[in-house]
Amino acid sequence: MSAALTILGIESSCDDTAAAVVRGQAVLASVVYGQTSLHANFGGVVPEIAARAHAEKLDHCVEEALATADLTLTDMDGIAVTAGPGLIGGVLSGVMCAKGLAAATGLPLIGVNHLAGHALTPRLTDDVPYPYLMLLVSGGHCQYLIVKSANNFQRLGGTIDDAPGEAFDKTARILGLAQPGGPSVEAAARNGDARRFALPKPLLDRPGCDMSFSGLKTAMLRARDQVVAENGGLTQQDQADLSASFQATVAAVLVEKSRRAIDAYLALSPPAPTFAVAGGVAANSAIRAGLETLCKEHGAQFTAPPLALCTDNAAMIAYAGLTRLAEGDIDDLSLSARPRWPLDDSAVPMLGSGKKGAKA
Repeated sequence: MSAALTILGIESSCDDTAAAVVRGQAVLASVVYGQTSLHANFGGVVPEIAARAHAEKLDHCVEEALATADLTLTDMDGIAVTAGPGLIGGVLSGVMCAKGLAAATGLPLIGVNHLAGHALTPRLTDDVPYPYLMLLVSGGHCQYLIVKSANNFQRLGGTIDDAPGEAFDKTARILGLAQPGGPSVEAAARNGDARRFALPKPLLDRPGCDMSFSGLKTAMLRARDQVVAENGGLTQQDQADLSASFQATVAAVLVEKSRRAIDAYLALSPPAPTFAVAGGVAANSAIRAGLETLCKEHGAQFTAPPLALCTDNAAMIAYAGLTRLAEGDIDDLSLSARPRWPLDDSAVPMLGSGKKGAKA
């Protein structure tokens, strides 16, 4: 039974080094070492710095997770690790660490798709029944998925360029706000006038659930430059008004695209309609409020995991690995790190394709 399985999870796909111990649906330990200070002077995540930090911290992270759970490796039934998608140096660091532990202990090794970890989190936290609609909205990803089972995902649409989290970070940089950009922009927006700047809402004039946020960043840059040219600089109120206008625009796009996704999902007549959201951007109160209102209008349950399990963490990786192990689906030591790994292989790639396959 999966409830009896105890899994060590390892996550290192971007700039958070994480390890966790999960038994069934109980998170016994979840440890995350952030890297914000390492990248603060660069305005974004530097892949080489991130990879080196993962290599330095992974063993300490695993030791702390096991100690917190008051367990040892001999108590584990398997080791799950993010095998992609993500920054290849970071993913490789985690995969090699997991391989070493599996080789030394003889424990089963399970490579997990990072996106599957996010998508299955509502099962871990709220035992949401299949099928449910998932909006994964974070710094690196944004897509709508109908989660039909632990290994069956139907993508309805997603971003064709930048993710909303990346747009928040770059907007913060444009406005001279602190990183990470999401909380900074949201804080500034509380005192701003969202009607002052008319920003474009990309792809709302086209059918479907695909989104684009690259042009919105450019519009923000031009709006800031215009204010600077007219007034000789940015005041704190200018920053607040620009932040509020940007946040309201992103929220409007996500709500409208979510409306279309919910309509497509409800056409399947799910017995317990549920709309779940995960990812760091899900913590934004304006976006969250809009999505909750939308769900009430459609008679769907709204759920969002706790913030600690919305952002990158290893508990979701452990749980996704547990579901695979329960079905006897494991990997061997030939497991490779994958920079690209779409959940729905049947869907047309959103971001194009190359020698290594579809990006998303």
